[in-house]
Amino acid sequence: MTEPQSILVVDDDAAMRQMLASLFRERGFGVAEAPSAVQALETLRESDFGVVLSDVKMPGKTGIEMVGDLRRLRPETPVVLMTAFGSIDSAVEAMRAGACDYITKPFEPEAVLLTVERAFERRALEEENRRLRRAVDRTGSLGELIGQSPAMREIFALIRRVAHGRSSVLITGESGTGKELVARTLHFHGARAEKPFIPINCTAIPEGLLESELFGHVRGAFTGAHTSKRGLFEKAHGGTLFLDEIGDLGLGLQSKLLRVLQDQEIRPVGGTQTTKVDVRIVAATNKDLEGEIAAGRFREDLYYRLNVIPIHMPPLRERPEDIPPLVDAFVRKHSAGERRLVTQAAMDRLKLQPWRGNARELENVIERAMALTDASEIGPDDLPFAGSACVEEVDPAAVLLRSTAEQRMTLRELEERYIDQILQLTGGNKVQAAKILGIDRKTLYRRAERSERENLAAANAV
Repeated sequence: MTEPQSILVVDDDAAMRQMLASLFRERGFGVAEAPSAVQALETLRESDFGVVLSDVKMPGKTGIEMVGDLRRLRPETPVVLMTAFGSIDSAVEAMRAGACDYITKPFEPEAVLLTVERAFERRALEEENRRLRRAVDRTGSLGELIGQSPAMREIFALIRRVAHGRSSVLITGESGTGKELVARTLHFHGARAEKPFIPINCTAIPEGLLESELFGHVRGAFTGAHTSKRGLFEKAHGGTLFLDEIGDLGLGLQSKLLRVLQDQEIRPVGGTQTTKVDVRIVAATNKDLEGEIAAGRFREDLYYRLNVIPIHMPPLRERPEDIPPLVDAFVRKHSAGERRLVTQAAMDRLKLQPWRGNARELENVIERAMALTDASEIGPDDLPFAGSACVEEVDPAAVLLRSTAEQRMTLRELEERYIDQILQLTGGNKVQAAKILGIDRKTLYRRAERSERENLAAANAV
C-alpha cells in the first residue's frame, strides 16, 4: 500500500542522500534511501512510494534509465530527477523518458521541497482523474450530470480535462439541457472547489442594477446607495462566476465585462479605485452568439474571450439513450423514499417524445406522473401525453438521421454510435449484437480491444 507522503531518495552520493532524507523527515515525510538505480527498483518492487527523487548520473544504471523501467513497473509513481546545473540536454531527455519534473544542482532546500510537493500534487490530481473516470464508467454520471450517450461521455471527458484550469468556458445549448449543471460540475471537480461558486442570470436583473450586482458600488454612487456594496466578482474571488444567459447582456455591460476579463480587476460603480480579482468565468447561452455578433448585438471580442473552451450540450432528442438514467434519477428525487418503477412500455414511450424542453421537461413529466398515480409502477397510461398523436407522429429513424445530420456526423461516427446502441440493447452480448448487426463477432472483439487501447492512451496522457 502506498504511503501518500513517502519519498524514495536515490543517489550514489551518501552525503547528498542523507542530507535530503534528513530534510524530508524534518518536514514530516516518510523517507527510504537507495544508493543505486538497481537497488531502487528492487525496493519499488516490494513497496510503493508517493514520489521518487533520483540523481541522474550514477554508476551502472542511470536515473533516466531507471525512469523507463519504473514507467513499466509503477506507471503512476512520479519521478523527480536531479541533474547538474546547465545540463539542459539531460533535463529534456529526462522529461521524454517520463520524469514528471527535474531540479538542477546545486539547489536550495526550499527549491527541492517545492519541486517534490508539486510532484505529490500531480499524483493526487492523476489519481482523482482516474477515480472520476471509474465513477463515470460505473454510474454513467459525473457529479449531478447524468448520461451514458457518446455525446455525454465526451462532455464528461472534456470537463475532467479542463476543470483544474482557469480558462473561460462558454456552454451552449437549448433551455433545459443542463448548462448550469455543467458549470457546477466544472467548479466542484476542479481546483476551485473549496472557493465560492456564484451563479447569476443575466436576464433576471434589470440592466441598470446588474452592473452594481456584478462590480459592486460605493456609498452615494446613485440614489439609494446608502452603503458600499461588494459585487459578485469580489464575492467569487478565488472561485467561479457563472453568467447564465450571457447572450442577453447589454452592449454597455459587455464592454465592461470584457475589460474585467482582460485586466482581471474591477472598479465598483461610482468608485475610482480598482481591485484585482481572481475569478474563473463560465458563461452559458441558448442563443446563437455568432448570429448575435452579425446582428450587432454581441461583441465579437467578448465572444472570443468567453469561448476559450466551448462545451455544447446536445438536446435530449439527439441522445435518447440518456433518457433511462435520467428517468431513474428523477424517480429517486421525487419518490419520497417509496419504491417506484417505470415500466419498459412507459420508457419506450418516453424515448419517442421530442422533448422540446429537454431534461427539465422530462423531470416535469416524471414528477407529474408520480403525483397522479399511487401504483408502484408508472405505465404508459400514467404519462401526461398518453394516447396523444405526438408519439405516432415521431419517426425514431427520422429523428436519428436528422440529429446526425445536424451534428455533421461522419459515416464512421454514425456506425460507431449505432454499434454502441446495439451493444447496450443486448447488455454487452457481442455474439447477439454481431447477429443483429450482420457482422463477424471477431470484429466487435477487435473494436473493444482498440477502444481499450485508446482509453488507456488517453488516461496516460492526462
